[in-house]
Amino acid sequence: MHESRRAFLTDLLETPSPSGFETAGQRVWTAYVREFADEVETDAYGNAVAVHEGSGEGPTLAFTGHADEIGFIVRDVTEDGFLRIAPVGGSDRTVSKGQHVTVHADEPVQGVIGQTAIHLRDPSEDEFEDISAQFVDVGADSDEDARELVEVGDPVTFSTTVQDLAGDRIAARGIDNRTGTWTAAEALRRASEADADATVYAVSTVQEEVGLNGARMVGFDREEVDAFVAVDVTHATDNPDVATKRRGPVELGEGPVVTRGSANHPELVTLAREAAEAADVDVQLQAAGTRTGTDADAFFTSRSGVPSLNVSIPNRYMHTPVEVVDTGDLVAVAELLAAMAERAAGREGFAVEV
Repeated sequence: MHESRRAFLTDLLETPSPSGFETAGQRVWTAYVREFADEVETDAYGNAVAVHEGSGEGPTLAFTGHADEIGFIVRDVTEDGFLRIAPVGGSDRTVSKGQHVTVHADEPVQGVIGQTAIHLRDPSEDEFEDISAQFVDVGADSDEDARELVEVGDPVTFSTTVQDLAGDRIAARGIDNRTGTWTAAEALRRASEADADATVYAVSTVQEEVGLNGARMVGFDREEVDAFVAVDVTHATDNPDVATKRRGPVELGEGPVVTRGSANHPELVTLAREAAEAADVDVQLQAAGTRTGTDADAFFTSRSGVPSLNVSIPNRYMHTPVEVVDTGDLVAVAELLAAMAERAAGREGFAVEV
């Protein structure tokens, strides 16, 4: 990965962006895409849209990712200065205790989610407490001390940052889904540099983790978009502790994952597979019998129905502080999106023939 683009990825991953508090992360994203986009806009809730204006020939494509990450929120301060928390999105109660966290108050406040030492616990009674029963220790001795630092409603994220692993692999929190917003931006950059005939949008949505909310806003507002491609992460099932019955065909380092079924429009699936073959990009296939669990589920029912597709990045350990991806997969997704934009230029649309 090119040095400047890797720096952009690191900036995205290390900028806290929990659902409902995405502003700092969106500023990183918009600052980067302004270098090559013809126009960049944001709406009232912080959804960000950048555009490459094509020649007007062919359909308009929007490549999207969601800016928000899971986390926690301060719901109360106890008399002895500990913080009670609630989940933001699908926070995993089995990995939270004993972790360093940052409370994003007016100034960042460092803390830990408390875990009673193994010496003081009865192993027979060990269980994973709900997030609502867990607490953050910021070092305060009383509620007065704690309230000088934080207040109810402050968001909380794990304090982990990006770590390089072997080869092209990295570990970080928030890979779900700042990697998607990275690929959307990179696809737009490629379209801009190639002066693509197709008009291409890159979109960074908010509040996906709490109900696909930003995608609903963008899908309603962007009447000019003929097709949405939502880039998100999907479960790589190639690590040893995944149960056999849950193992699928998705592996790290084996390229983009094109989803079939449910919201995924068959014409867009065909376009993606043909573009991948033409660009010599290896792809993996995944089935979605009911829903994708991504922004594509909101985009495809916008207005009277907008053709949509979910393209995914293989990701290990989703919704933990140590998500793992192969950066080669990110580059391959961007290559696929750019190839789709090039191949779509001569089309009139994506409607199925009935």
